[in-house]
Amino acid sequence: MKDTARAAAAFGVDTVIGFTGSAIWHLVAMFPPAPESMIERGYEDFATRWNPILDVFDEQGVRFAHEVHPSEIAYDYWTTVRTLDAIDRRPAFGLNFDPSHFVWQDLDPVGFLWDFRDRIYHVDCKEARKRLDGRNGRLGSHLPWGDPRRGWDFVSAGHGDVPWEDVFRMLRSIDYQGPVSVEWEDAGMDRLQGAPEALKSLKAYDFEPPSASFDAAFGN
Repeated sequence: MKDTARAAAAFGVDTVIGFTGSAIWHLVAMFPPAPESMIERGYEDFATRWNPILDVFDEQGVRFAHEVHPSEIAYDYWTTVRTLDAIDRRPAFGLNFDPSHFVWQDLDPVGFLWDFRDRIYHVDCKEARKRLDGRNGRLGSHLPWGDPRRGWDFVSAGHGDVPWEDVFRMLRSIDYQGPVSVEWEDAGMDRLQGAPEALKSLKAYDFEPPSASFDAAFGN
């Protein structure tokens, strides 16, 4: 990871997107019972491993954007708070926003953008759709992507449950100036059709902000 920071700087890249891993993800079910001390050691382990890495990111003038994602140290709202606190909220460590992982956890992606507005270093537009019908479970039942028995699945952007217009309006509200990428995954659609369609769908929300307030004319 230190060499990744050095390589990014050599290529003129100012933000690296990735995962951190987690020493405590296997305890997510909290059974067998995991004492709070064990959870705390997981965050201490993260800080011990990552502070020296982030020192190199600082030296190179590069930021790390962690994707909030199940299996990682920060996978939802409150684990993100705890992760940032573990490293004293140092600026070298921010977030890659991917709302697809919020959908199936029933998290509010728009509220997340506002609350962590100073930490949004990159945006991935990836989509998910829920099918929690009383039989299909949230944890996926060890079924492959695209299986209709899954409780949720990744789909082409614009075909799922992400409130994209609200997301783009919030990105404008927090003055996000970074890249917006389309991360395309859909087990039921050909990518050569789906990816361009997703881009077109998302572009519809990337409208220009007004040059003046809509009621500015009343000022005259």
